[in-house]
Amino acid sequence: MKFLLALLLALATLPASAATIVLASTTSVDNAGLLSRILPGFTAKTGIEVRVVAQGTGQALATAARGDADLVLVHDPEAEAEFIAAGHGARRVEIAWNDFVIVGPAADPAHIGGMKDVTAAFRAIAVAAVPFVSRGDKSGTDALEKRIWRETGLQPAGQSWYKEIGGGMGAALNMAAATDAVTLTDRGTWLAFGNRRSLVELLRGDPRLINRYRVIELNPVRHSSAKLAEAHVLAEWLASPEGQAAIAGVTAGGETLFNPGVREIR
Repeated sequence: MKFLLALLLALATLPASAATIVLASTTSVDNAGLLSRILPGFTAKTGIEVRVVAQGTGQALATAARGDADLVLVHDPEAEAEFIAAGHGARRVEIAWNDFVIVGPAADPAHIGGMKDVTAAFRAIAVAAVPFVSRGDKSGTDALEKRIWRETGLQPAGQSWYKEIGGGMGAALNMAAATDAVTLTDRGTWLAFGNRRSLVELLRGDPRLINRYRVIELNPVRHSSAKLAEAHVLAEWLASPEGQAAIAGVTAGGETLFNPGVREIR
């Protein structure tokens, strides 16, 4: 209730002149080109400019927690829940989804092509010691990858075939392409990626690989200096029929990069 009252007050005093807000966003929606395609339409409609700071989910949440962002767009449910429990976030709404896929060289040295069980595929990669590129950046993708490795009961860190780069999804795909390695990627970035070389999609379809994106509005009690009113306008637009249509309209190779879908998380 306090959050809604604060937002209503802020919206009532929202200036007519243009404003700029900072969106701390996971790298995948930025690498895939989603934000650069849809945000100009939002700005044209509202006059609100959006400066995107593309980081791994963990870094994006830390940026917002420090007060250096006005809104976050991320995809790691565990990290999001911790952010809200710490008092930084007030409202979380799912606005899109896609899935993760495993990509690697067409020669498929681990023989995982066509598999549907991601844990079995990771075990096969480890047994064959096939080069694997890990983002290692505390992103949502990195968090999912680490959870899958935990399910296998294996510890790849420190193995010669396992390379953590501490970088974004684009950087991980570039390294995988350059070294004939395997990596886990969100489908949106993969579809938009143009430097595939010998990389092909090897595994898709495991329900554990569904990838959901959520916007989190900040708690005005902890972040009173943030531009909460303008951030709320963006969050509402992303969940609106207009924003959802904009998300659905971004394609690559005839495929939708991110599927629209709205659900408030309580």
